[in-house]
Amino acid sequence: QVQLVESGGGLVQPGGSLRLSCGASGHSSRIETMGWFRQAPGKEREFVAAIRWSESTTYYKDSVKGRFSVSRDKNINTVYLQMNNLQHEDTAVYYCALDLSPRLITSSIRSARYDYWGQGTQVTVTS
Repeated sequence: QVQLVESGGGLVQPGGSLRLSCGASGHSSRIETMGWFRQAPGKEREFVAAIRWSESTTYYKDSVKGRFSVSRDKNINTVYLQMNNLQHEDTAVYYCALDLSPRLITSSIRSARYDYWGQGTQVTVTS
């Protein structure tokens, strides 16, 4: 069993920044990919970014490219999402997820691929 714990959400003004963290514990030695998803009120959960654990290959939703950056620290089994120039439309609950199976990074956009999920952290962008 793997547990994922997110932190770092909060309130921020447009143009501001936040850094989300997600630590994995338990049988996490088999991590292949970790992803970030988000869900805004009344909308479906959507892919934001992902990172392949071994070689650190990354993949992003088009609308966050150039603003968000995903990274990982293998030593402490933690993935980060640095979010810059946040906009109102980035308001959502952000979830991290872990995939234990080796796959192409482009398949990381599918939420069904992931085996474990965090509890979510709220990000609110407001003036």
